[in-house]
Amino acid sequence: MNTLLFIGNIGAPEMIFIALAVLLLFGGKKIPELMRGIGKGVKSFKEGVKGIEDDISNSLEEDNSKRKSDE
Repeated sequence: MNTLLFIGNIGAPEMIFIALAVLLLFGGKKIPELMRGIGKGVKSFKEGVKGIEDDISNSLEEDNSKRKSDE
């Protein structure tokens, strides 16, 4: 079940190894800052997707109301 498209099977030992590598590369003080930045990026992305979804739904509602008024 733990398969990703380009990584393959990844289990607990691999995850621990990745976490240790990140800790060694960035250090304990930089990781919270890095995670905070990633969180802000994800939040911004979600807001952008939500805005596009709202624009599409508003456009569809306008089209439907125009069609009903034309009938």
